[in-house]
Amino acid sequence: MLHDLVVQYGPLIVFVNVLAASLGLPVPAMPTLIAFGAMASLHPGSIAPELLTVLVLAIFATLIGDSLWYLAGRVYGARMLNTLCRLSLSRDICVKKTERFFGRWGVRVLVVSRFVPGLSIVSVPMAGAMGTRYRTFLRYNGTGAVLWSGTGLLIGALFARQIEWLLAVASRMSGVALAVIAALLLTYAGYRWVRRQQLIRELMAARIDESELHALMQANDAPIVFDIRSPEHRMLDPFVIPGAQFADERHLETIINTYPRERKFVIYCACPNEVSAAWMAQQLTKAGFADVLPLRGGLDAWRDAGRPLDPLPSLDDAPETSDTLGTPDTPAAATTALPKTL
Repeated sequence: MLHDLVVQYGPLIVFVNVLAASLGLPVPAMPTLIAFGAMASLHPGSIAPELLTVLVLAIFATLIGDSLWYLAGRVYGARMLNTLCRLSLSRDICVKKTERFFGRWGVRVLVVSRFVPGLSIVSVPMAGAMGTRYRTFLRYNGTGAVLWSGTGLLIGALFARQIEWLLAVASRMSGVALAVIAALLLTYAGYRWVRRQQLIRELMAARIDESELHALMQANDAPIVFDIRSPEHRMLDPFVIPGAQFADERHLETIINTYPRERKFVIYCACPNEVSAAWMAQQLTKAGFADVLPLRGGLDAWRDAGRPLDPLPSLDDAPETSDTLGTPDTPAAATTALPKTL
């Protein structure tokens, strides 16, 4: 029965599955490619001739879905990445790590992004947001699609006998057993979501609103303001709160040794949930800093309230230096240079 199903609908099933996964739906596509590769190896006469067709369809489906994400990044820019922060089951700081990974390797990261969980969902729209030419995007993303699709089919062909045994076991399993497996997968996804909500609630305990920060700055009692967005995100949204200084939560020890513990600090990032800002505030508090608060709503809340913003220097004017921490009295615009567009 499975053989007949694959013979009749195999290429269509692979195309729909890969397209759905590429669009971001929670349906893994690699198992389908592996299963088809295994069936082609076990039935060389009836299924193997469809291998090239399936490979082409898988590549085409990947490019369709990824092109839509690329277009969304091109049109919406940083707002697209903020939306991904809001929807992701992973901590917001994972999105920032992906931004930095893209900043280091540029559009070349698309060649391997599908092999790294969570990387493609951010790197593809970021390629659009960073102004990558579509033909360049297609070249690298297409190469990645070929490698990813071909790897799935090849794994299936190499381990066909083992996969056949697994499929046989699955076919003998009762509906109750399959329901249990599905329930376990849903439970895991639910657990991740609940843990994320718990983390957000824990970190939401202390915040400062943009109106409070603005009042402090107007009263000449301005706290030290840290902008902890990644350099790549600052390229997409090249504005800062006046007087803000760029800081990197990976260099906590440097920050702890540089700044006075008795000063008031406000930290903001790009993601709507401010998780990375809240995490950094938590670490500084543990290190003995007396008053450290994340900015509720981050830079977007400050901007939406109509507060003033300072533009970053243009990429053409900025010196080519690495992302460094400024001194406490150095203006934001002079502390960090932005990298050139890749």
